[in-house]
Amino acid sequence: MRIDLHTHSNESDGTETPLELLDSAIKAGLDLFALTDHDSIAGWHQIKDKAPASIEIALGAEVSCQTLEALSVHMLGYLFNPDDKALIDSMNETRTNRITRMERIVARLQEAGMDITVDDVYAETIEGATVGRPHLADAMIRKGIVADRSEAFETYLHNRSKYYIPDASPTPEAAITLIKNAGGVAIIAHPFASLRGRIISAQYLESLIGAGLDGIEINHRDHNDGEREELSHLAKRYGLLVTGGSDYHGTGKVNRLGENLTDLSQWEKIKERAGSLK
Repeated sequence: MRIDLHTHSNESDGTETPLELLDSAIKAGLDLFALTDHDSIAGWHQIKDKAPASIEIALGAEVSCQTLEALSVHMLGYLFNPDDKALIDSMNETRTNRITRMERIVARLQEAGMDITVDDVYAETIEGATVGRPHLADAMIRKGIVADRSEAFETYLHNRSKYYIPDASPTPEAAITLIKNAGGVAIIAHPFASLRGRIISAQYLESLIGAGLDGIEINHRDHNDGEREELSHLAKRYGLLVTGGSDYHGTGKVNRLGENLTDLSQWEKIKERAGSLK
């Protein structure tokens, strides 16, 4: 069974509509995929009842988090109650905070002499979408500042850039609590992906396990073999769930649907652990 538990639509920073993503998942031969837009389940609501019998759509979200040291962490939540007020309110607040953050990043780019505005960024999003750096990258492409998203992130928008500003979002510990209180399962996304910038330490990951973390996304293209091996040892030591996903963003990234997958046995354990949707 082909299970991809990390995908994005244009309700956050993917380039395909939720329906287009569903069609792409079918063409990719997936049996199940989770739509995990950043701080949003709007896309899931659009397609949850539109899947043919050949494929299943799982509820998910990639919850933006920030440690007390201002390190960005992403927490994947699965099968939580989509009507849980505390979790939905927290994600909505993060989405609102992203607007202020984007304005500050754009201001820094303008100070460096770049011809870019916040309106240029909004022109790359659909109404209500979670605004993020990929949309800024798209605006920079349209303005001729960069050739593609890769150049935008490698040159201007990476986490070590002087233009980078952390987002205002809950701590990973708080996100775990919100997801689990909503009946869901909390899986940390690509925690050792060093190519993305600063990463959390193994010691901090262990502290998140103590805070109730259910599992680790190990099978991800941004984890090298050594990082996968270290994470696998941690998962085995603490009895954690192990997942994989493509982190598909349509044409926004080179990632392809189904390039990293989750074993059926792990998905069954996620369903067993979830307290609401099964």
